[in-house]
Amino acid sequence: MRLILAAAFVLLAACTGKPSFDDPSLSDRKLNLEEFFDGELVAYGQFQDIFGTVRRSFVVTIDGDWDGERLRLVEDFVYEDGSTEQRIWTLTKTGPDSWVGTAPGVIGQATGQEQDNRFNWKYEIDLPVPSATGETETLRVTFDDWMWLLSEDRLLNLAYVKRYGFDIGVVTISFEKI
Repeated sequence: MRLILAAAFVLLAACTGKPSFDDPSLSDRKLNLEEFFDGELVAYGQFQDIFGTVRRSFVVTIDGDWDGERLRLVEDFVYEDGSTEQRIWTLTKTGPDSWVGTAPGVIGQATGQEQDNRFNWKYEIDLPVPSATGETETLRVTFDDWMWLLSEDRLLNLAYVKRYGFDIGVVTISFEKI
């Protein structure tokens, strides 16, 4: 019986609604990724599993540099357990509202699309995570990030995380320009 209930819950969790560019825009703001992320930022975030349990929280300092052709983001993560990680993204604008990007651990290229006040960023990554034994293991997951410009200095990000095609959780991040 428990197996049936667990399978039903996973199926229902997979059917939850996610953002879409078909959704109406609730703001007249226009997100320009290269403007927002050029400079220093700080972000606060957490990962929640599909049951809603917060599994990890973090603070990220970001140094962004837009040189007119590429956006470079140096992200320094500090997790609640004191562990650290650095990820360096290189993004290239491929059209008026489209982007591609790379970072260590990312499989192939990330792709992104801007529309009005929002940005959708998709990629697959080998993500280092602590295991129950305290060792670090690597999980291959996919991210479907949705970002909304809330004000000229704040951006909200919800990242839907999947493994083997199944939802495993959501990362919520609030970015602030310093």
